[in-house]
Amino acid sequence: MVTKQTVEHVAKLARIAINDVEKEYLCGQLSKILDYIDQLKKVDVDKVEPLRGLHLESGSLRQDEPRDSRAQADILANAPAQEDNCFKVPKVIE
Repeated sequence: MVTKQTVEHVAKLARIAINDVEKEYLCGQLSKILDYIDQLKKVDVDKVEPLRGLHLESGSLRQDEPRDSRAQADILANAPAQEDNCFKVPKVIE
């Protein structure tokens, strides 16, 4: 069971302010979460293969080949200001 002191400690570490009603509520909620984790620890998973991402086995990824995706003029056409074929932005550091 999670105590009020534990909830206060976690709230302090997270830098959040909680009132007494929230402390009581969180004690119950955190206790339920930890009880559920204890149930999961009891499950026998010795014969279960780890699940990898299904997309990794399908080979649906394209080859990584460099190519021109857009022309420079098209890209610079969207710039509010440009200079020497580059984006021109306001100076931010003096």
